[in-house]
Amino acid sequence: MSPLTSPLHDRHVAAGAKLADFGGWSMPIEYAGGGVLAEHTAVREGVGLFDVSHLGTGTVRGPGAAAFVDRCLTNDLGRIAPGQAQYTLCCLPDGDPRAGGVVDDLIVYLHGPDEVLLIPNAANATEVLDRLRAEAPDGVVVENRHEEVAVLALQGPRSLQVLELLGLPGELAYMSFVTGTGAGVEVTVCRTGYTGEHGYELLIAADRATEMWDAVLEAGQDLGIRTCGLGARDTLRTEMGYPLHGHELSVDITPVQARTGWAVGWKKPAFWGREALLAERAAGPVRILWGLEVTGRGIPRAGMAVLDAAGERVGEVTSGTFSPTRKVGIALALLDTAAGAEEGTELAVDVRGRPQGVRVVKPPFVPSHVR
Repeated sequence: MSPLTSPLHDRHVAAGAKLADFGGWSMPIEYAGGGVLAEHTAVREGVGLFDVSHLGTGTVRGPGAAAFVDRCLTNDLGRIAPGQAQYTLCCLPDGDPRAGGVVDDLIVYLHGPDEVLLIPNAANATEVLDRLRAEAPDGVVVENRHEEVAVLALQGPRSLQVLELLGLPGELAYMSFVTGTGAGVEVTVCRTGYTGEHGYELLIAADRATEMWDAVLEAGQDLGIRTCGLGARDTLRTEMGYPLHGHELSVDITPVQARTGWAVGWKKPAFWGREALLAERAAGPVRILWGLEVTGRGIPRAGMAVLDAAGERVGEVTSGTFSPTRKVGIALALLDTAAGAEEGTELAVDVRGRPQGVRVVKPPFVPSHVR
């Protein structure tokens, strides 16, 4: 089956983007005229614009919709107010053989007690919404709006200036959102992102996406704005230690193992996988996520074995890349807790049969500027 395409597909083709299948969608990996390194640097030092319309969108509406979602997903919606967004996890329910495993990680936009908007990952959007739909009480409707809504990410220290030039609201607290109008297009602006920089995600009706894309690029022209692909998005998020589903999170990797327990409302009376996760947290996980910094010249990649001083396997790389900011190889890896690794421990990664020295660190690898 042919991959789906973003409403901005023609813009990407015209800009010379290298396209690849990502979660069933044909999306830009990098653009002509600089590639991943230039795009990464633009976000760290200036401003970059991403099309992330492959991300799912869904609404849950009806009496008590927010309370229903709160009973299903891990984080505690009681911690936030309408007009705020929250990172959360959809886990496998108790009774499942892999209870507590992560079906997806997503953002919840809380509009009010009777309406929430969900932004799951591309490949998992249908499953997340189907699971909610199957459990929804009478009067609560779950709708998949994946192809109706386009999502842009405007990221970097100059992102606020671009929004101001468009007349869009940008002076927002972290993880809060408002709706405004820029270039004649209605936009929901949320102060969040996946890069570790000050930034925003913009939600627009799919049929108005090209107007907003063009307007953002025009507004940012004198600020050095660059179009950025998912290659730079990956190097940026890896430098921050942010998890990617299918790598640091999966149905076989729990929030406890991935150090995302901060997104779990442990005192809530109910959420999918609660008992399994409480038991794992009490017993201690058998493996835990760490960062690895290469001490030589190699670049670790996902799936490579992590070895101790005796050459015994003690873990596996989940994501690895060259850090454009640090100019070294970095990785995220699940390490066996029995190995006793801690910050500063010297290990090795098996890079195509050659042990490459690494040092255990706690991410992020670069300072965070999200707040």
